[in-house]
Amino acid sequence: MKNINSKPLFIFEMANNHQGSVEHGLRIIREIYKVSKKFDFNFGFKLQYRDIDTFIHSDFRKRFDIKYVKRFSETKLNEKEFKILKDEIKKLGFISICTPFDENSVDLIEKHNFDVIKIGSPSFRDWPLLERVVKTNKPIIESVAGADLEDIDKIVSFFEHREKKFALMHCVGEYPTHAKDLQLNQIDLLKKRYPNIEIGYSTHESSDNFDSIKIAIAKGATIFEKHVGVETDKIKLNDYSATPKHVEQWLESAKTAFSICGVAKKRMKFSKKELIDLRQFKRGVFAKQKIRKGEKIDLSNIFFAWPNKEKQLLANDMSRYINYFLKKDIDKNEPILISNVEQSNERERVYKIIVQVRKSLEDAKIFLPNKLEIEISHHCGINNFFKYGATIINCVNREYCKKIIVLLPKQTHPVHFHKQKEETFQVLHGDITVNLGGKEKEYKPGDIILVQRGVKHSFKTKDGAIFEEISTTHFKNDSFYEDRKIMANKNRKTNLTYWLNID
Repeated sequence: MKNINSKPLFIFEMANNHQGSVEHGLRIIREIYKVSKKFDFNFGFKLQYRDIDTFIHSDFRKRFDIKYVKRFSETKLNEKEFKILKDEIKKLGFISICTPFDENSVDLIEKHNFDVIKIGSPSFRDWPLLERVVKTNKPIIESVAGADLEDIDKIVSFFEHREKKFALMHCVGEYPTHAKDLQLNQIDLLKKRYPNIEIGYSTHESSDNFDSIKIAIAKGATIFEKHVGVETDKIKLNDYSATPKHVEQWLESAKTAFSICGVAKKRMKFSKKELIDLRQFKRGVFAKQKIRKGEKIDLSNIFFAWPNKEKQLLANDMSRYINYFLKKDIDKNEPILISNVEQSNERERVYKIIVQVRKSLEDAKIFLPNKLEIEISHHCGINNFFKYGATIINCVNREYCKKIIVLLPKQTHPVHFHKQKEETFQVLHGDITVNLGGKEKEYKPGDIILVQRGVKHSFKTKDGAIFEEISTTHFKNDSFYEDRKIMANKNRKTNLTYWLNID
């Protein structure tokens, strides 16, 4: 449905409110058009087709004591009259939509070339009708009033297997629907259960209810349907059919709701005023003591306090990935201005590492949870990571421990051993050479390597490798490196939480 609904789609349902008069039907379309053109939404106008001669059983065609036999019979339009209404709908720029209640009506929909077919809730599991509908090349909107989840699943599967473009509409089939019975939380349920399907809201509430549309919009519905009509001295509308005045108030309410809800599916842009208002309450960076030109500033020689000064370095700027060095001497208690520092940003290096690790996992078709706890080991400094280092993904650490370790091409993990932890490696992808107790051996996917406590080991790769580590509990500071410079480097690890699905 996205090809139609780049903007929210509002559908005006005429049903039988034309009262069997093509002239009155044209009046409804035109008066609703005058209202709708004031708003920047997509609009559809919907008719209902019934082949009365076959739709109503022959034994009941004269039974006007039955409410809807009388209603459908007395408001019957012929094919030519329906075509006049349909042509007016297209002339005024509406998306043309029609609900068929029988197979013959689908034939007429195709003949009249409507844009969209709407399946009403009473026909939700009318399989003969649905089998005919899916043979058309029309997008489909289907209301789900009275259908349980198992039935909705079947309909979704039915349409998906036939590669149909379709949307679902939450609907309550009570006419009218009282506010307490609207069940708008069902929109949440449908959106969560069918995340790739557009979800809408078909309303039968009182025509003067302008609140439910706001809630439906806030819950993420993007298609909306309401019965419409025009009253005259002789024609009175039912409680759930909206006059043009009601439609304008309904659309105004929707416009307000979309404005309040704001940007969807991406982070909003921040106003200049918001940023200024927030900045005034942030803590600034001040010198704890006299700091000389060229010195690195860190928690040992700075403090944070409010209020801050314009263009001052803020506590928010003090990231573990950014190093600041003074360009001039700063006295005790003085603010440190952005213009007085040079910065070295390691975030880009970390991001480059994560991008390559993610690609390695994708190429190897190794699937992990969306949220990952990652340890980047850069034993000889992050600038030398692609020569000496490894990326460790921590999965479980209880009495047992599981990690996924990624080595990028030509990367080496230096010699070390553990006093408390015993490890078993299984190669999942690529090539790895392990030096175990002074003996070097190449391993391939599927191979298993046991590393006992106290045994020195290192590993390297030519073209990249991914392996699983299963071990006893991992303890911090239980890795002892042969190179004393590595042991002295207290900043040899960068830990971060990363979400794979960031798009």
